[in-house]
Amino acid sequence: MKSLIIRGLSGAIFSALLIFAILYGEISFGILFAIITGLAVNEFCNIIAPYKKTTFSTYLAVLGGVYLFFATYITVHFEVAKDIQLLVFTPYIFLIINVLIIELYRKEGGALNNYAFFVFSQLYTAVPFALLNILATDANGNYCYIFPLVLFIFLWSNDTGAFFVGCSIGRHRMFERISPKKSWEGFVGGAVTTLLAGYIVSQFFDILNVWEWIGMAAVVVAGGTMGDLIESCIKREIGIKDSGNIMPGHGGVLDRFDSTILAIPAVIIYLTFIS
Repeated sequence: MKSLIIRGLSGAIFSALLIFAILYGEISFGILFAIITGLAVNEFCNIIAPYKKTTFSTYLAVLGGVYLFFATYITVHFEVAKDIQLLVFTPYIFLIINVLIIELYRKEGGALNNYAFFVFSQLYTAVPFALLNILATDANGNYCYIFPLVLFIFLWSNDTGAFFVGCSIGRHRMFERISPKKSWEGFVGGAVTTLLAGYIVSQFFDILNVWEWIGMAAVVVAGGTMGDLIESCIKREIGIKDSGNIMPGHGGVLDRFDSTILAIPAVIIYLTFIS
């Protein structure tokens, strides 16, 4: 009971901070998610290093992830000419090349692991958060909080519904080999809760019609569930329970945002399709 209270309090505080940063404006949005990006990349590198004995620089990986977020932030939220956009991303490209060249001068082996997991640290953790900038921009290039806010409302609705239904009546396991506690009953409970949230959201925001909001809710359920399972697969392969301990009752940043990692690109594809 005590652990559940701690989990609920830390989750509520973090959710309030996230909502405040999204609603307050593009500066607070950018600062918060740049920090989250850096923490997520750092956690990924820290759990991979002892598992595969990687020796690439965690500092460069974090620097690259944060820079990628800000480079995307600048090009998306400000009127930047196309030729200047390439210049904005040039330091990131040089950083990647630098990391690849460094391996030529290492005397110990493991270059292939270093290459693979450094790139994966960017693709798996940094790129999805960089793409969040696209969701936070309207058709005129102005900051718009609606889609990022609703994305997290849907993710939280899915997690909440799945948790309570799964704990109450969950019997049939989805992927017992990867995540023993996840059940099909919980999945359905999360999906129903999120679809209901989609209908409620449609009553407040008319940027999409009711069926388009419900469609986005369904996409978040699918992408969020897969993202959750992918992180569970990584942790099970490594043999750890949590990616970190920064959030009491929730583990690390990756544990908190695992479902976000696939949900963000999935929603962007969905919105592009319906537009």
